[in-house]
Amino acid sequence: MQTSSLSARDLDVIWHPYTQMQTAPAPIGIVRGEGALLFDENNNSYIDATSSWWVNIHGHAHPHIAQQLAAQALQLEHCIFAGYTHPPAVNLAERLLPLLPSNQRRVFYSDNGSTAIEVALKMAIQYWDNKGTPKHKILAFHNAYHGDTFGAMSVSGRSVFTRVFDDRLFDVQFIEVPTAENISQIINNITALQPEDIAAFVFEPLLQGSGGMIMYDAAAFEQLLQFCTANDILLIADEVMTGFGRTGKNFAMEYLQTPPDIICLSKGLTGGAMALGVTTSTAAVYEAFLSSDKLKTLFHGHSFTANPLACTAALASLDLFTDPACKANRERIHEKHAVFLEELRKSPIIKHPRLLGTILAFEIVTANADGYTNALADDLHRFFRARRVMLRPLGNTLYILPPYCITDEQLNEVYHSIRELLTTLSPS
Repeated sequence: MQTSSLSARDLDVIWHPYTQMQTAPAPIGIVRGEGALLFDENNNSYIDATSSWWVNIHGHAHPHIAQQLAAQALQLEHCIFAGYTHPPAVNLAERLLPLLPSNQRRVFYSDNGSTAIEVALKMAIQYWDNKGTPKHKILAFHNAYHGDTFGAMSVSGRSVFTRVFDDRLFDVQFIEVPTAENISQIINNITALQPEDIAAFVFEPLLQGSGGMIMYDAAAFEQLLQFCTANDILLIADEVMTGFGRTGKNFAMEYLQTPPDIICLSKGLTGGAMALGVTTSTAAVYEAFLSSDKLKTLFHGHSFTANPLACTAALASLDLFTDPACKANRERIHEKHAVFLEELRKSPIIKHPRLLGTILAFEIVTANADGYTNALADDLHRFFRARRVMLRPLGNTLYILPPYCITDEQLNEVYHSIRELLTTLSPS
């Protein structure tokens, strides 16, 4: 019988992500979840105010998802996806494509957001090679974050996340996020790069998540997308974080007129129940790989491609996502956030308070530079842990990104904990 706590046992054997193991506090042992709450081994409840890394959109241990998974596990848990198929994969593709921009025609499965991006980059580069007009340059935004594998790091902004590996990453042309003031200059800069040599532009539409919850202008962005399309630059929309209602609409690209050629999805895709990645493409992209020449095949795959359990979790999540109650909850959260946003605007130690859909974000004023390495992050983390509210700051950027099932009372607790924080930080 185990006598040590889960937390203590963890410290002997686990290496945690994005964690300096020498200085980080011991992890909290979580043993169960229900709705927007997680419970530790002493049955203390914690409000999951960031959806456990932005994936858990419907709440923890949702009975509908759990029941569908249990039934599928008794029927088919896995099957090789090269030369074979199965109902969950086909059903999911058939249900997912109609929710996306109308030009999307094919679904390619992978394991997570980073691999969805890797697939998209390989599709885009090989697309031009298969057509006999090779192009290899990639366009991306400064401060972008697209994942932690090498291709995904390459198209991410050079930062603390990529620092050690910068000289191992392939070359990418980085541009600023567009505004009404700089869009003309951005287009001039791309023109100077010879757009006929650019294979693709990869972007997080309207919201850069790990870059600091940076929200940018749809109108100027639309001009940039139109320019890229006119110059035969494939558009890769990274909706890994923004997809499935986070920005208010089902997908962030719905705020725009120009559809992408390729879309990457993960995180909320399965409601947080299983790891799954999806890369969708237009018919034109797909057809460029059709040939009697085997060398034009997309040579990419994963052992767990289209895992039936993961696809089943995504189907169950879609049941919940397409229920009108889900949209009503997202609107309710947005309205609650909007009221709290006005309160935050009055604080002298808050800057850039902003809101998009269910995401509320702001920076706390410090003497140091804004960013992921701002020393305030550790203090914020400890503060909210002590109040059993799961808020994981990005440096001095604090954000709320809750499951859609969070109650008004739970949201009020989150807001109250932030008020407490601001009181402790304000000069007496």
